[in-house]
Amino acid sequence: MTKKVLKTIIVLLFLLSPFYLVRAIEPLSVIINEIAWMGTEVSYNDEWIELYNNTDNSINLEGWVLKAEDKTPKINLLGTVPNNGFYLLERTDDDTVPAVAADLIYKGALGNNGEYLKLYNNSGNLVDEVNCSDGWFAGDNSTKQTMERTDSGWQDSSEPGGTPAAENSSPPADGELFSESSREAEEKEKVETGSLPTYPSGVVLSEILPSPEGPDAENEWVEILNQNDFEVNISGWKIKDKEGKTTTYTFSAGTKISPLGYLVLKRPETKITLNNSGEGLDFIYPNGEIADSVIFGKASVGQSYNRTPTPPQQDWAWSNTLTPGAKNIVPKGEPSFAKTSEDKKKSKAGPLSAVFFGEETANVGKKIVKSSGFLSTLLIAFGVAILSTIIILVLKKKISPKSPF
Repeated sequence: MTKKVLKTIIVLLFLLSPFYLVRAIEPLSVIINEIAWMGTEVSYNDEWIELYNNTDNSINLEGWVLKAEDKTPKINLLGTVPNNGFYLLERTDDDTVPAVAADLIYKGALGNNGEYLKLYNNSGNLVDEVNCSDGWFAGDNSTKQTMERTDSGWQDSSEPGGTPAAENSSPPADGELFSESSREAEEKEKVETGSLPTYPSGVVLSEILPSPEGPDAENEWVEILNQNDFEVNISGWKIKDKEGKTTTYTFSAGTKISPLGYLVLKRPETKITLNNSGEGLDFIYPNGEIADSVIFGKASVGQSYNRTPTPPQQDWAWSNTLTPGAKNIVPKGEPSFAKTSEDKKKSKAGPLSAVFFGEETANVGKKIVKSSGFLSTLLIAFGVAILSTIIILVLKKKISPKSPF
């Protein structure tokens, strides 16, 4: 190595060393400390996020940004976070955590199936991140225990509602913490030991509202029904749409459905867009197998798509009576029908309703009748023509003059 090259390397190291020193220190300055992604006991909309300043100096957050990878939410931070202190962000209004004043109000829901959150400083440098894109590391949607940060991972808060703007609860006695690596190791162990769980049947898609009276983005919903007489834990189960840009929603840890109970999922929570021109949904076990599936055609405004309430509960029908969280109501005389992806291909017009409401069936029946009548007429005409030809030939032979030879 020449002296010139060595000198160049030394200069570069000298120039770049401050940058790397800053990058090494910054992730420890302000951290994402606690997340109430499940809301509160009052409302699932009452989400909040807590930041913590690890340094002995207050930090001005002007120009800082906290955002999810899917850009919802995206929060422009303001004000300061005190030294060794907390900064509380409350969604929509300051009533989210009534007992604690918010440092900032923001808009945008956290997905219950997880988010990838990133915190940037006013220079655009990444300060902290929490990659829960495959599911939240901790927290419980049923008990409303929050996801708290510890020195070595994440945990459920010891009490429902967590510790907003206060020190996180103590780690559990058994030291069980949650992280992406520990979750992957647990799943790998289950595969290797053959101890993968089995999942109960009878938890099905029950009612779907693709085209509500109000804005689709706020009012679309999907209903799940537990047909069993026992409670079912659906943590890790998924719902995925089939048309256009597909989205997968994963049920968070602790999600349960009571015996013969319902669970209604709104679009702001699942982020699943139900196409009004026709859509399909898969309800998926954690092992990837399909628990239930449905396809529907063109949706009319204000009508929900219902699994029929009578056994064997395999037919579906549109209904003007919406029953989220309750037994489906399909008016008498309203046709019901079961659908498959193959049936959808058969409908050239697009909507499946044209096939299963009997329109195509009626047309096919008429064609068969017409075809049968036409064939009979054709056979009769052909017979008459042959008979006429024979008669003409006989007559012609009788009346034709005899040959002189």
